[in-house]
Order: sequence, then structure tokens, then C-alpha cells
Amino acid sequence: MDTALRDTYIKLHEKYFPGTELPIAFEVGGPTDGVEKAPTPKGWRCFVCDLARVRNGKNLVFSEESIGCRGGRFYLGYDAERFPGFRYFLSYGKPGEIEGERYKQTPEIVDELDKGTVRVPTAGKSIVFKRWDNLTDADNPDAVVFFARPEVLSGLFTLANFDRADPNGVFCPFGAGCSSIFYFPWLEQQSENPRAVLGMFDPSARPCVPTDVLTMAFPMKKFEKVVGFMEESFLITESWGKVLKKIERSNRLYSSEK
Repeated sequence: MDTALRDTYIKLHEKYFPGTELPIAFEVGGPTDGVEKAPTPKGWRCFVCDLARVRNGKNLVFSEESIGCRGGRFYLGYDAERFPGFRYFLSYGKPGEIEGERYKQTPEIVDELDKGTVRVPTAGKSIVFKRWDNLTDADNPDAVVFFARPEVLSGLFTLANFDRADPNGVFCPFGAGCSSIFYFPWLEQQSENPRAVLGMFDPSARPCVPTDVLTMAFPMKKFEKVVGFMEESFLITESWGKVLKKIERSNRLYSSEK
């Protein structure tokens, strides 16, 4: 990627989202030189929890062995099919066999949900995650993911719709936490008219993120456009100036929480 884009956004981020964390980025099959391999988990572990290290500045490369959650393995493309009994797991369970998460009312609804699933072609490939300021000219990110609270999200949401006539520059699909920061953003990157993805509503993934934080993921080709028009947008107006004061208050309020 062009590191001038990296540096430009860092300056814009500090100007319009001061004191908040930079986004992270991922690349399927990205360069792994000097990148730490994510450890193989001992038992079940939510992939979203591991990204806390990336958010704090550690570059990590994930492989099939790095993912300890069956949902994560599916949404990251390493498992071609759902595990047996998934339709019951996501709904009301199966007495004596599977405890249900109760995120869907019936197994039949789960079946319908999965009909449109597309597999991400990651088999045999690694997935590199880096914080934005760690990207180099050797990187070519697929998407950029923000972990943010409402004031920053309001800016990102409005930017995602700034150059569109329709009101759907952002969508919020149901799915596991990892689907909103990898699977759906990757799919949107393949689209001619990509949308940003609002997420991290999965109750199972919520323990892995700070209080009141959600995610907004931009396919890279959309994010490049956003960076280009930020300084002609609402961000330069008095309206955003008022939001900046709320961002400052939010930073103070959550200063003790990572």
C-alpha cells in the first residue's frame, strides 16, 4: 500500500477523532516477515479476544491452528462447513446433547440463515492483522476495522454514507463477532459498491471488547475514498466541533479501560 495514505490518515484521525485508538487492518495471505504467529489456543478461545493485542500495536499472523472457536474457523474460511448440530447450537439446543445459545428461535431459521453463506478462500493461507500505524508498503489490506464508541461511530457512519445517494452505506448483518470484522468486510471488498459493516453485537464476543465499544469495518477500497474526502465533509463544520468535545469527555470517562 501507499504509506502516504497511512500517514495521511494518522494525522486526520488525531485531528477528528483525537485520543481514540487507531483502526486495525487485515490481509489474507499478507507478508509475514517479522510478524508474530498467534499462539495455538488450549481449548476454546474467541478469536476476537486475540485482537486486543493487535489493537495495542502487536502484529499477529493467524493460521488454521490459531483459531480455537468453531465459529471463528468457519467465518475465517478454515472450515468449509458448520459443525454437526450447529442448527441446534445456535437455536434452542438438543436435550442431553447440545446446549443452545438461543440466538435464533428455531433450527429451521438457522438453516435458512446459512443458505447464502459464501466460503472465504483462506485454505492454506494465513491472515495478517496489524494496527494501521504498523502497515508498510509491502502490505495490501483487505479491510480496516475500527473499535469505537458512539461519538466516533457517528463520524464513521456518516463518512461511509457521504458519497452515496442511497442511505445504505453501512449495513449491520447478524453473525458472530468475527463475521462483522472479517467475513462480511472481506465479502464487501469483493463488491463493486462496497459498504461498511457495523458490528460486534454478538453477546458471546462482547466479553472480548471494552465497555460500550462496537466495530465499524471498511473494505479497503471504500476506506481509501473516505480518507480522500474527509476534509471536505461535515468533519470541518461546527457540528463536528461539538462532537469533538464529547469525544474528549468520553476519553476521560473510559481512560482506565483498554
